[in-house]
Amino acid sequence: MNTVIPPKLEANDTIALISTARKTDHANIAYATKLIQKWGYRILEGKNLYKEDHQFAGTDAERLQDLNDAIRNPDVKAILLARGGYGTARIVDGVDLKALHNQPKWIIGYSDITVLHNHIYKHIGMASLHATMPLNFQDNTPQALHSLQDGLKGISHETEIMHHRLNVAGEATGELIGGNLSVICSMMGSSTQMDTKGCILFIEDVDEYLYHMDRMMVCLKRAGMLSAISGMVVGSLTNMRDNQIPFGMNADEIIANNVAEYGYPVCFNYPSGHISDNRAWIHGKKVRLTVKHGQPSLLIHN
Repeated sequence: MNTVIPPKLEANDTIALISTARKTDHANIAYATKLIQKWGYRILEGKNLYKEDHQFAGTDAERLQDLNDAIRNPDVKAILLARGGYGTARIVDGVDLKALHNQPKWIIGYSDITVLHNHIYKHIGMASLHATMPLNFQDNTPQALHSLQDGLKGISHETEIMHHRLNVAGEATGELIGGNLSVICSMMGSSTQMDTKGCILFIEDVDEYLYHMDRMMVCLKRAGMLSAISGMVVGSLTNMRDNQIPFGMNADEIIANNVAEYGYPVCFNYPSGHISDNRAWIHGKKVRLTVKHGQPSLLIHN
């Protein structure tokens, strides 16, 4: 697939700020707005951004309206999701993909936004930015925030990743796709299910039981999604939990065990996910992954 890369942002361009999932926090939004304006961009808040419908940022219809309004607005050059949680899957089938295809623009977020990243990549072949969101800006490292800025400016870079004992050496190229493992599994059997053939799969997760991790990996394996990829990048696996009777492997070991038979390169420790150092990467863009025994790995955006 020839991935469509949205135009880089210029000074004074407008970024729409909306939520497709949980309700938002005014303090986090205010902090993020000031920071983005300091970067030289304008902010346009969705008209329903501060709505509440139980745990959601407004009703499904209101959240979808904000997303499609931002997509259809020719002055908006990027759409930043305020936070994750849950809710994007409830509205994703109503996204105006035709308008987005006609005017590509960056979609930015992670976690629950995995649904949106994969939906637009599968249906219109457009890249998006897997990156931190306003909810986390105050806690993010400078490196995480700088990587978001670089992504908006279209600056490619290489990332050196610490060695991990479970790494599998090798080299691979392919489009980097994926996101939150739980959300990836929730897309199975839908029009958003990933086509992983020839791609490099990124996964991360938070607050999962270890047996859940194994169940999800087995699910991907049985669906043929793990055998089809050319390589794997594992991000943060945060606050993993065990039962009273131990599962017997930690989260990294569970992943390694489920892909051991394939032999493609696997890189653990990538700084992305539910951590303060949540580095941005371009979902759907071709990368080159190099993993060597006992040495840091390199992930290079082509």
